Amino acid sequence: MFKHLLCTFTLLAPLTFAMAAPPVTTKPAAKPAEHPKPVATEVAAPANNPKVLLHTSQGDITVELYADKSPKTVDNFLQYVRDGFYDGTLFHRVIPTFMVQGGGWTKDLQRKRARAPIHNEANNGLSNLRGTLAMARTGDPHSAAAEFFINAVDNKRLDYVGDANGVVSWGYCVFGKVVDGMDTVDKIKAIETGPQGPFQSDVPKTPVMIEKASVVQ
Repeated sequence: MFKHLLCTFTLLAPLTFAMAAPPVTTKPAAKPAEHPKPVATEVAAPANNPKVLLHTSQGDITVELYADKSPKTVDNFLQYVRDGFYDGTLFHRVIPTFMVQGGGWTKDLQRKRARAPIHNEANNGLSNLRGTLAMARTGDPHSAAAEFFINAVDNKRLDYVGDANGVVSWGYCVFGKVVDGMDTVDKIKAIETGPQGPFQSDVPKTPVMIEKASVVQ
């Protein structure tokens, strides 16, 4: 069993206020016969896919978004970027053997008010491999809003299995990948963490800020 559950920005829900996080406590349910699991792959993104630069207090991270595979998720993420929603938010949850998560909490650990959640597009053939960008959510498969995470290792247990059994088997939607700045991600995951604010653990003791998020022209 995994120590962390990822369900509200947490795993399968340690904190009811943590809006989302990848599940890590339970393995996905067995594949239902009527919902065969698609082959999860790491695909090459088309050259015209959008890119976003996350300028953080630990360095820059550039992500390429898979608009062809996760169109609604990418549109949602880009709207938050253009609105300046991510500017001044934290990577508030860091687990070095798992992922780094951010996009929804201010420096003083106040949760920002996000727009309505979006439909889960995890059934897109993409896998939660190291360096991929995915949406965080609560136990509701369709609760992702603004928070996202970058996989620090291969986390295939977060992939879509089937929608019949709900919560875990729906998986976490991969919608992009770090194309420059994984060294920054590795710096972030190496920062010492602990309890802080409403979180029982995993908050970097040295705040890691997303100072500016912008679409790369």
